[in-house]
Amino acid sequence: MNAPNIKRASLADIRKMKERGELFHDPNAPEGENLGPDFWAEAKLEPPRKPRSVHLKLDPEVFDFFFAEAKGKGHLTRMQNVLKAYVKARRSA
Repeated sequence: MNAPNIKRASLADIRKMKERGELFHDPNAPEGENLGPDFWAEAKLEPPRKPRSVHLKLDPEVFDFFFAEAKGKGHLTRMQNVLKAYVKARRSA
């Protein structure tokens, strides 16, 4: 998730934000959608798939591009997101 309005925070950061009163919880917020029995009758349980660890050699310009875009941290996640988008596009074509 790289949405501009989403901030990454550690548990320690979240605790500090809570102490400063920066976190807000609305007890009157509406509940989520009720999916109903028809949905659950058709639902299938799929176990999570574990990512595979691979060794990958990259051209220096490819690595440097993603490293610079991510400013160091998160470059592998950006590469993963590009590959996922490619797979999605190829499957829908």
